[in-house]
Amino acid sequence: MAEFSVRDAQPGDAGAILHVRTRTWQAAYAHILPREKLEAMSAEPWAERWTEWWRGVIEDPAPGAHTLVVDDAGGVAGFASLGSMSGEQDEPGRIGELYAIYVLPEASGRGIGQALMAEVLNRLRSEGFPEAILWVLEDNPRTRCFYELAGWQADGASKDEEWLGTLVREIRYRIALDPAT
Repeated sequence: MAEFSVRDAQPGDAGAILHVRTRTWQAAYAHILPREKLEAMSAEPWAERWTEWWRGVIEDPAPGAHTLVVDDAGGVAGFASLGSMSGEQDEPGRIGELYAIYVLPEASGRGIGQALMAEVLNRLRSEGFPEAILWVLEDNPRTRCFYELAGWQADGASKDEEWLGTLVREIRYRIALDPAT
């Protein structure tokens, strides 16, 4: 397995991050979300609005938040975003959260996701979080397996959300962050 270098995202990576997210959604969620809505994710003004959103997240991150990327063959092949648990802004620091981790479908299976996950866990530990959570679509067995192999475990919580006009069920995973590892 090749080793990949994970780095902090720069504002100029915002468009590439959106590309990775869009391509991954189009491949991973085609059996769940409407095709026409997945295809529309690449169109303006949607893409422009989300590129600017990512640029803002990178330029002015929340305390303890990080956006990471992996370059491969001259471009961003994967990214991850992490920080304090969503909705915990009043008392930040108790629980970390992996907000997103995506790898281009054509780069999948080469160790990019594992490199990102290792750095995500390192960053969460370095921010002092004793544990972290993430949310994943219930109907996403491949990604759930990836998380489980990295040590995450479903904790029984779930929620229903609307994604691109479709109601989906998400389940929560949790991991203890032993500072010694």
